[in-house]
Formats: sequence, structure tokens, C-alpha cells
Amino acid sequence: MDHEWNDSQPIYRQLRDRVVAMILDGVFKEGDPLPSVRNVATEYRVNPLTVLKGYQQLVDEGLVETRRGRGMFVNAGARNLLLQGERQKFLGEEWPRVCAAIQRLGLKVEELLEAAANGSSPAAAQSKTDPSNPPQSNSTKEER
Repeated sequence: MDHEWNDSQPIYRQLRDRVVAMILDGVFKEGDPLPSVRNVATEYRVNPLTVLKGYQQLVDEGLVETRRGRGMFVNAGARNLLLQGERQKFLGEEWPRVCAAIQRLGLKVEELLEAAANGSSPAAAQSKTDPSNPPQSNSTKEER
């Protein structure tokens, strides 16, 4: 897990989101134990109650279960449940913004597919295919 916290949302929520990402990425598999509240609190220098609150959200969502005296474990089907929810969230919240940006910039499907295949941005893919369009630098003359 990342050791940095941002101010955009409460730490317990960021912790919950990091565990969700780790489940989606396969770091935590079904039946795996989560790190103990005490270990996470010590390692990330946060209050144990903050960690517990983040973990409790995962329990409330049915993603993990508490086994008395043994800790918290990832539930069977948690990844599939998360995938379904995250896909709906992406399509409902993020995709409309992405789609609007694609239309605003006049990007073509071919450019997007090529960029996805190359693992790069459409601008990088465009500069590879169009020598008259060199890659743009983010630095200014003053920075050089």
C-alpha cells in the first residue's frame, strides 16, 4: 500500500479504497487475511480506530468477514462483487467525462485503440505515426 495520504477524502476511506484496489489487483485473494489493524496503524502512522473504521466499511459491504480472535479475511466472491460495482461506477461517473473529452478533442477510435495497444496515450501514439507532430515537452525555457 502507498504510504501517502491526500486531503481529498478521509484517511479511513482512502485505506478502504486501497484494500479494494489490492483485492481487484489480486494482491488479496479470497480467503486471504488482511493485515492486522495494529500493524497497519503502526506502519502507516494512523490511529488504529481509523484503520478499524476503514476495515468496518469493507465488512459492511460484504467484502471481508471478521473471524473472532483470528482477524479479517477476504470473502469468497469479493473480487467479482467489486468488479461489478467498480464497472458500474466507472460507466456512470467516469465514462461520461472521458467520452466528452474524446469528443471535444476529436479523437478517432483508431487512435484510441492504437494507444491502448501500445500502452501509451493517444498523443504519444499520434507522434509515433505522424513525424510532423513531435512530442510536446512539459518544460519551459526557464526550467531548462
